[in-house]
Amino acid sequence: MPIYTCTYVQGSLTPDVKDELAAGITGIHSDINHVPPDYVNVVFAEMPPENVYVGGRPGTPLLINGWARRGHPQDATTRPAPALAEAASRTSDIPREHVMVVILDNPARSAVEAGRVLPDPGHEAEWLAEGRAGA
Repeated sequence: MPIYTCTYVQGSLTPDVKDELAAGITGIHSDINHVPPDYVNVVFAEMPPENVYVGGRPGTPLLINGWARRGHPQDATTRPAPALAEAASRTSDIPREHVMVVILDNPARSAVEAGRVLPDPGHEAEWLAEGRAGA
């Protein structure tokens, strides 16, 4: 249900680092929001160096944009950002000053997964059961 997109400069993340970062993002989101890890999507967007700028100059940041369903307690929306930034810096060896995490939340009804509008937080079990019944 949530989706995290990690944008980075070509060659700055190895496959092993991406594996570890995806696992870290999944674990942090799952633990804080009490959702199964299978709900968490992580995508890596590798950009040519000439397409990434910081402060108007070429740069090598790691930018993590997340989307989650609105309705989780505010703490569950705020806490992942610093945890993700710390884990991303540690995992990637990209300095903390070059890691940015932004998590946006929108109503669940703004998204569709598996052909169905997503449930509000706390109603995942019913949503999954309805999906199995309709399959």
